[in-house]
Amino acid sequence: MTVQAKICGLSTPETLDVALDDGAAYVGLVSFPKSPRHLSLDAMTALADRARSRAKVVVVTVDADDALLAEIGLRVRPDLIQLHGQETPARAEAVRRLTGAGVIKALPVSGPDDFAAVGDWETAADHLLFDARPPKGSVLPGGVGAVFDWSLMAGRRFARPWFLAGGLTPENAAEAMRITGAPLLDVSSGVESAPGVKDAARIVAFLQAVRRP
Repeated sequence: MTVQAKICGLSTPETLDVALDDGAAYVGLVSFPKSPRHLSLDAMTALADRARSRAKVVVVTVDADDALLAEIGLRVRPDLIQLHGQETPARAEAVRRLTGAGVIKALPVSGPDDFAAVGDWETAADHLLFDARPPKGSVLPGGVGAVFDWSLMAGRRFARPWFLAGGLTPENAAEAMRITGAPLLDVSSGVESAPGVKDAARIVAFLQAVRRP
């Protein structure tokens, strides 16, 4: 099985180009002011235009309102919107209509009970994304470098393509793939030198680790 990678939280043309040149299948742009990876609509549009046709463009949102989603759809024209908040399956349909994009739903995981919601999302989303539940008090729903117990994913099958996220790095990507069988890996903080600052060498190393048999 060929595993594909998403480099999320990109914010500069230089690091975007590194991700594209080294084979990232998805690139993530964040629209969430509390995140150190947050981008303005102008910045997202420029990066999305640069990546278009080379990788799937994903805009990450957290409980975004209709006006913002409509602007993202009109200006950024992403392939996919990642819902990383408290969105419901019904909200996913509205997001699809407002943006013209497909939907990735991030689902926080800390134990086996967290998979109860998967069935509803398998019909509402195009992709699922399993991320570590953030620590209590965190203002960010993801991108905090937390890892969940990967053995919880072992042997699970889903009706939609799915990403593994949460604390992935170039050093642990191979182990994550071996334990979970994930078809898609999503990395953000694990390829940074500081919060929100992508490191080109770590991006390359991560993509190489994903490709390595």
